[in-house]
Amino acid sequence: MFYSLPPITRALIVVNVLMYAGEFLLGNGLTLRLALWPIHTGASSDGLLSFQPWQLLTYAFLHAGTWHLFVNMFAVYMFGSQLEMLCGPKRYLNLYLVSVVVAGVAQLAVADLVSADPYPTIGASGGVFGLLLAYAMYFPTRTIVLLIPPIPMPAWLFVTLYGALELYLGVTGTEAGVAHFAHLGGMAGAWLMIRYWRGRPPFHRR
Repeated sequence: MFYSLPPITRALIVVNVLMYAGEFLLGNGLTLRLALWPIHTGASSDGLLSFQPWQLLTYAFLHAGTWHLFVNMFAVYMFGSQLEMLCGPKRYLNLYLVSVVVAGVAQLAVADLVSADPYPTIGASGGVFGLLLAYAMYFPTRTIVLLIPPIPMPAWLFVTLYGALELYLGVTGTEAGVAHFAHLGGMAGAWLMIRYWRGRPPFHRR
């Protein structure tokens, strides 16, 4: 089954699993270098605790635990496969990476506004939320079943409710330690990418 996945979806899962294994082998060193740190983080003596441009991509290939990795990769498997078959490998990869970068920018913007101890952001959730948004735009009437509780609903409704929940949790500061605005940024990145492909505002008709 795994080898039947489209190539980019399969590669994303493999790279994330390998990076997670690398976190065990290299310890905190990998996280310190590749996680997304706030822009104004004070650099340590070895320069590890500071923002670097590559972190806007690399943070999305690190995870905080096995469950964190499993949930994100399961979503890539479920939604990414169908999107890649629809859009093709190149567009699909662009969609995913743009979602990751915009999610990272959103997280940096929020971290810059909030006075708190600096902490690293890791995880593929920004890219995953971009895939969710794209799935709802391309397959709005397909049914998605929640795990808890097991309620079926159309994709457009599922993603709308999920986005509203993320906004509420982000604004109220509920569920600390979760980058809710990065999730919303991932959705925004996918939305902008699809609007660009379609030649819709804020982009010119192509």
